[in-house]
Amino acid sequence: MDYRDELDTPALVVHEEILKRNVQQMGDYARSKGLQLRPHFKTHKTAEVARMQKESGAIGITCAKLGEAEAIAATGVFDDIFIANQIIGAKKLERLVALMEQVNLRVAVDSAEGAQGLQDAMAAADRSLDVIIEVNTGQNRAGVLPDEVLGLAETMRAEMPNLNVIGIMTHEGHAGKTLDNAELRATSLDAGDKMVAAAEQLREHGFEITTVSVGSTPAAFETTNVEGVTEMRPGTYVFQDNTIFRFGSIGPEDCALRILATVTSRPAPDRALIDAGSKVLTTEPSQWRDGYGYIVEYPDAEIVSLSEEHGWLQLPESAQHMKIGEKVQIIPNHVCPTVNLTDELYLVRDGELVEIWPVIARGRSR
Repeated sequence: MDYRDELDTPALVVHEEILKRNVQQMGDYARSKGLQLRPHFKTHKTAEVARMQKESGAIGITCAKLGEAEAIAATGVFDDIFIANQIIGAKKLERLVALMEQVNLRVAVDSAEGAQGLQDAMAAADRSLDVIIEVNTGQNRAGVLPDEVLGLAETMRAEMPNLNVIGIMTHEGHAGKTLDNAELRATSLDAGDKMVAAAEQLREHGFEITTVSVGSTPAAFETTNVEGVTEMRPGTYVFQDNTIFRFGSIGPEDCALRILATVTSRPAPDRALIDAGSKVLTTEPSQWRDGYGYIVEYPDAEIVSLSEEHGWLQLPESAQHMKIGEKVQIIPNHVCPTVNLTDELYLVRDGELVEIWPVIARGRSR
């Protein structure tokens, strides 16, 4: 039976052939460059995709939150986890120490205050923790500036004996917001250069830096061209989404995850409604075209607005033959929060539904 006839909507459908191709491509690339691949769990939040990533060569996995790390650790797929975020507060520190009984952990730090909390927790538990200093290479989110890295590392070495500074990391997400391939490349290489220079400075001052980690799917094949980068943490590559289309190398045929939705109303010739609203589609805008998603069957149609249960479609003349009851596929603008809005993913192989994968880390934002 065709999966579109079998599934109720809205449903998040994963096409196995595309998913496997995407996962394998990144694994092959990392091997070809001699890089460690530590992909981001936050995109898919499933044990099944994590297992594919491990089979393709991933040496560990990256989590955005402690809750995600707890979820993937419970599956036993990976025993080496990097939490690419600051762990702040007594409750989280208690959970961190408990999780260290199950898996090998490394944690990001970007302040002496945050590092002190980790130090106190490790000292109380008579443990040591590997830490990665987060560096702001231009995104201006978290992280210390490149010329502040050494100072933070020195503070930890002098005052926090239970913390081991083993590397630095950045999220060059600002590269993905550039306008064209030339700007993407320049921004990515600049981030990589800053990271390698910071790592060299640390080594000159006696730090054994083994990890120089970068992480951004749009920049994945650019930042990693800087000699001295040792690790990559791409996330959205497994599914891909509408955000990256503007660079030309990725198109709808490379997007493994699509939202299957049903046309529920045709109140005007140029308007249609679907049963996927803000509870299904992310409200993040696209950076290359208007609307809240790319409709595979009607690429010229635009999802102009979202209410909770409805997506409002503006139809050009070429799409006005759309019918009530018709099912359409939508590639979301940003796949990561879209996955977090559902309980399961439906795996399709050769047009047939073959498995249902639970989204084990849905809502694990603590």
